[in-house]
Formats: sequence, structure tokens, C-alpha cells
Amino acid sequence: MKLKNLIILVSVAGFFHSCKITDTYKNPDIEQSREDNLFRQKTSNDSVSVANVAWNKIFSDEKLQSIIRKTVENNLDLKVAIAKIQEADAVFKQSQLQNLPSLDAIAGVKDTKNSGAAQAGNFVMPDLMNYQLGISTGWEVDVWGRIKSLKRSAYAGFMQSDAAKRAIQTQLVAQAASLYYQLISLDKQLEITKQTIVLRQQDIETVQLLMDAAYLTGADLEQSKANLYSAQLSVPDLELQIQQTENALSILMNDNPQKIDRNSIDSQVVYTDLKTGIPVSLLKNRPDVQAAEFTFRQAFENKNVAMAQVYPTLNITATLGLSTRTLENFFTNSLFYTVGGTLTQNIFQMGNRKAQVKITEARKMQAYYAFEKTLLTAGSEVSNSLLSYQKAKEKETTRQLQIQSLEKAVEFNKELLTYSSNVNYVNVLTSEQSLLQAKLSGVNDKLQQLQAVTEFYRALGGGQF
Repeated sequence: MKLKNLIILVSVAGFFHSCKITDTYKNPDIEQSREDNLFRQKTSNDSVSVANVAWNKIFSDEKLQSIIRKTVENNLDLKVAIAKIQEADAVFKQSQLQNLPSLDAIAGVKDTKNSGAAQAGNFVMPDLMNYQLGISTGWEVDVWGRIKSLKRSAYAGFMQSDAAKRAIQTQLVAQAASLYYQLISLDKQLEITKQTIVLRQQDIETVQLLMDAAYLTGADLEQSKANLYSAQLSVPDLELQIQQTENALSILMNDNPQKIDRNSIDSQVVYTDLKTGIPVSLLKNRPDVQAAEFTFRQAFENKNVAMAQVYPTLNITATLGLSTRTLENFFTNSLFYTVGGTLTQNIFQMGNRKAQVKITEARKMQAYYAFEKTLLTAGSEVSNSLLSYQKAKEKETTRQLQIQSLEKAVEFNKELLTYSSNVNYVNVLTSEQSLLQAKLSGVNDKLQQLQAVTEFYRALGGGQF
């Protein structure tokens, strides 16, 4: 009879287990037309892209390389991300243990004494002493796949944390390089401005002599001074920006604010072999895209868990041990055991659990839409950074021609002042201002190229160590 009951219990468990109610995960569906056109201006038709190039090939400046290494080693945001990975790893390991049976040791003494009022007629309830020693176990049969889904959800959470960490690392590499390039471009702008100040101080001396010779007027002299003051006023702003950028880099490296050792922007070699790879490569290279997919996968499995919780749970319990009224007979004829199975279906919480399924379904769809948006954003960033580089490159030759023409214009206007009293001094001032602006813009053109390559590298998923 006992064997028959056990067979019935196992048969019931097997029947329920065959009733699959959870869904099997599949990678998010992406329309082929969207997948093939995630970004414009494909520069290669294979999977090889800049993301596959070693980071120190992209950033060849040794001082920048040192800053990047220090950032990756010490940055606090990255340390937080690593701690989250450790947390997710512990949650995943915890989930792997949920399907194991519980095992508890039992040791107890119970002394029962009855009152006189408990005695009725000839029926006497004796006082009892009972000693027990044994083990107890319980196991939830994963009939509906709830525990398996919990494991898969925890694994997806672990992988999402790891991908998020790599996304932060990629962002930090790009941010360190971008700040470094901004810093050395400010150095160059400050250098140009100081050189301009020296030249304008010399201009004032020249204008003073020409005014004494009646070629120019006092108004021309004051305009020349104002031109000098305009350049001098730029210096404090540039020095402020330099220090602020140094401080930002220091924080990135988890350092106190300090002076940053660096090279010049003139010494920078712009990486030019900008291969995009095929658009689908973003799915395997961009860590933030991977993180978004794992977030969707975790939400998918969480819905499976909610669906399984709607149905009954099956628990098998067993106890084995020794039980006796006297210690003298503890190891003699005192063996006992219990075996049982329980099928539990919550009644009053059924509506709550069905609502939980709808909640997790909505969260799953939110995660899917977030994945799609992340993928679209990634493609847009690739397009924007590549176009930014190309346009900065297009300006390079024209900018040099502009600077050369303005230098000649300044030179000719100054020579004319010496030989003719009909020259308007405003022309000199205008050409000088235009020349300074063109030189500063030339620095920004080089900065745009460097930062565009940096962003292009990050947008394709590069920056991993």
C-alpha cells in the first residue's frame, strides 16, 4: 500500500511536469531591413571593424595610454560596476542551490505533564517524556519550471552586470581620450593667444610711431590697444578651462586635482583606417547593446517565474531518526520515519498572482523596447562620429588656405600703413582678428578629428582591455 501511494505521487508529479507552461527564450527579433541599415556610410563589408583594433593602436600617445590605464584601474564608477558583478554572481550561485533539497538536523526533548482536570473517570492521561534525534528533508519538485526560470533570470542578471561593466569601461576609455585631446587643444589655443598678444603689443608700438608721424590718429591707437585687450581677456578663460579639464581627468583617474602630464596636439597622429564592419557586428561588439539584451532576457524569465507561481506547488518531505521515551532504550527499537507529499494551490491570492503575470509581461516589453532603442542609438552614434571625422578632414586643407590668406592680408595691410596714409586701420584690425579666429578654429578642426575617431571607436564597441 505504501509503495502504491508513492507510485501515485510520482505519477502525479510526472504528469504535471509534462504540462509545460513557461516559454523558451529566443533572441530579440530584429527586422532584416533595420539590421542591415543600422548606420550609414559603411566603410567595409565584413565583420572586421575598428572595434577589433587594439586600443593602444588607436591611442598611440604614450602619455594618453598611461592616463587610460590609470582610469581603468582606479575609476570609482568601474569599481561600483565590478561590485555589482560580484553581487550578481552571488545571486546566480544562490539560484543554483534552490533546486537542492533542504536538510535539517533534529534534536529535541519534550516533557508532557497533565493536570488533574485532564483525568476523566477511569481514563488516565500519563505524563510523557520523549527524546528525538534525526534528520528532516524537504524538496520542491520543479513541476512548472519556476526554479529553472529563476536560475536563468539570475544568470541573465549576472551577464547583464558584466556587460554593463564593459560598457562603462568603453565609455571611460573614450572619455579619458576625449578630455585629454580637449586639454591639449586648450594648450594650443593658449599658446596661439599668447603669441598673438606679443604681436599686438608690437603693433601698438608701431601705431604709436605712425601716429607721431601723422599717418594714424589717436583713435587708431586706442583701437589697437582694444585689440590687444581682447586677446588678453581670452587668457584667463583658457587657463580656467585648462584647470577644469585637468580636474575632470583627475577625478576620472580617482586622483586628487593635479597637473596632468601631456604632449602637444601637434604631436598627435590621427588614426585613419576607420572600418565600420557590417551593421550586425554592433550586436556582438557593443557592450551596452549586450547589456540591454540580457536585461530583456532577465525580464523574459521573470515572466516565466510569475506564470509558474499561478499553478500548484508540489513538495516532498521526509524525516528519519530515533524516538524514545527513555534514554536507556534510545538505540533499541527507536527508529522512525515519515514520508509525504503535499500539493498546494493558493486560492485567495490567485488574482494577485495573475496580475503579477501581467506586470512581468509589461516589464518584458519595456525591456524589449529599451533594447531596440539602444541598438538604434548605437547605429546613430556610429554614423554621427564617422561623419564628424569626414567633415573635419574636409576642412583641413581649406583651413590652411584660409590661414595663409589671412596672414598675407595682415602683412599687406601693415606694409600699406607704412607707405600710404589712405589705408583704413580698421582693415588691419579686422584681418588680425580673423587670423586669430582662423588659427583657433584650425585647432578645433584637429580636435574634432581626434574626438570623432575616439567616439567612432567607442560607438562600434571598442575600448576593451
